[in-house]
Amino acid sequence: MLLRTFLIGMGLAVILAVLILAFWHTWEIWVVQLFRTDEKELGRVMLTFFMNVRLILVFLILAPALALHSMIRKKRK
Repeated sequence: MLLRTFLIGMGLAVILAVLILAFWHTWEIWVVQLFRTDEKELGRVMLTFFMNVRLILVFLILAPALALHSMIRKKRK
């Protein structure tokens, strides 16, 4: 179940990254005007967001999933 959750999370992260990159020039103008930031700061925020997504998916979902999976396989033998 946790492995399936990890795969769904990875899929959503990839879809989100594609959408962000595809519409970067459209929504970047809106964000700069609304929050009074520059493109450099916006890029830093997006990089931090995807680093946090990676940490959550790998360390909070994948690592426990692999540990549980190995425990279940050892029990079957």
